[in-house]
Amino acid sequence: MKIAMLGHKRIPSREGGVEIVVEELSKRLVKKGCLVTCYNRKGHHVSGDKYDQEKIDSYKGIEIKHVWTYEKKGLAALTSSFCAAIEAAFSNAEIIHIHAEGPAVMSFIPKLRGKRVIVTIHGLDWKREKWGKFASKYIKFGEKQAVRHADEIIVLSKSVQDYFMSEYGRRTIYIPNGVSRPIIRENISIDKKWGLKKDNYVLYLGRIVPEKGIQYLLEAWKRIKTEKKLVIAGGASDTDEFYEKLRQSSSNVIWTGFVQGEVLEELYSNAYIYCLPSDLEGMPLSLLEAMSYGNCCLVSNIDECVSVVEDKAVIFEKSNIVDLKNKLQDLLDNKEKVINYKNMACEYICNKYDWDRMADETMKVYKSENFNNQ
Repeated sequence: MKIAMLGHKRIPSREGGVEIVVEELSKRLVKKGCLVTCYNRKGHHVSGDKYDQEKIDSYKGIEIKHVWTYEKKGLAALTSSFCAAIEAAFSNAEIIHIHAEGPAVMSFIPKLRGKRVIVTIHGLDWKREKWGKFASKYIKFGEKQAVRHADEIIVLSKSVQDYFMSEYGRRTIYIPNGVSRPIIRENISIDKKWGLKKDNYVLYLGRIVPEKGIQYLLEAWKRIKTEKKLVIAGGASDTDEFYEKLRQSSSNVIWTGFVQGEVLEELYSNAYIYCLPSDLEGMPLSLLEAMSYGNCCLVSNIDECVSVVEDKAVIFEKSNIVDLKNKLQDLLDNKEKVINYKNMACEYICNKYDWDRMADETMKVYKSENFNNQ
């Protein structure tokens, strides 16, 4: 089976959740005997050119093609997904798998060539605060194009599945993200860089964007009484002004910038608490990863977080700084409670969300004869 993947920035990369999903799925599909081509954007890393990697033509058996990209906010995704859709449509790929709502605008192009088109909705991206009015409308248009042209639509959460049924009467297939059992690392690099010891910091790790709710965590932290540190790890994503505003307004906070590799693994491995205070998510890969490292997690009560953690984490009311502060202070003051959540996290999340199983489910979608041309 020949498969083309598009809609991501580039792989291998941790620039966002979409990139991780494309990489993890593609690696496993190759092992199943599929021929997979991923269409990477040209241009710089979303967190700055210092994170750029050398261009490659293949990665773990995946063919990598680089498509022209107009590198400007709001246009990089549009131009790269258009070029990728054209190339994929005229390739020998049998399945065109498009990731995210914006790139789904181009789903009609491979359909004109008679290709089978699968779209994965990673979240209702038109709701994200970083996009202006025009960009939000364009992304919403992509959602509608997916409904119209995709043979099948994959969603990552039950709430988004319910949304597509109520909004469009469209059946979708629920396949959540997965997680791999990690290597637990000692705090060598993070101690040298920032003086971080095991269990002496609260961690947020993810993109620095408004919908992640970091502003609530920073405000709550000002009211917390503790000797522990707060670490904000991650880079901006078309949100440089927001990032700098938060940095300037916070004190006694360690801002690491974009992290990857062993530094990222050490941060997950040694945190006392992981906090994800989001207002909006698709399916938070960082939360799955944090739990896989055996972290006690504190998350907002949006369905996309609650459905993942169930009763294996602490939940606070979305956007409620007082509730966030109280729940966080309670965990900081009660080590036994934190240890109890840590002991439950890893086995629970690794058994519930497994990348190999998700790849198997995706293969079933590729092979399905129940086309949904609507």
